[in-house]
Amino acid sequence: MENTIKLRVRKEIDNSNELKVLKLKGTLITRGYTEIIHIADESEDFYLNSFSTSPDQKKEAEEFVLDYISNNNLTNTVVLINDVR
Repeated sequence: MENTIKLRVRKEIDNSNELKVLKLKGTLITRGYTEIIHIADESEDFYLNSFSTSPDQKKEAEEFVLDYISNNNLTNTVVLINDVR
């Protein structure tokens, strides 16, 4: 089973949303879902952020990301990319 979680993050965002995205990444690390988040250019408009997590924590980490996106009004800024499950 693939244990990589991918997030598409808009490149051009305001300072408020940038801080929220940084907090999301920091929280993923401090909660122990991952130790490092990889960032790559996906396109002219988006970054692809990815991280690996244990099989036991994958669903919990995905649910945390989705809740965080919803609770912080980041639906136009961050998208969880669902690979085939």
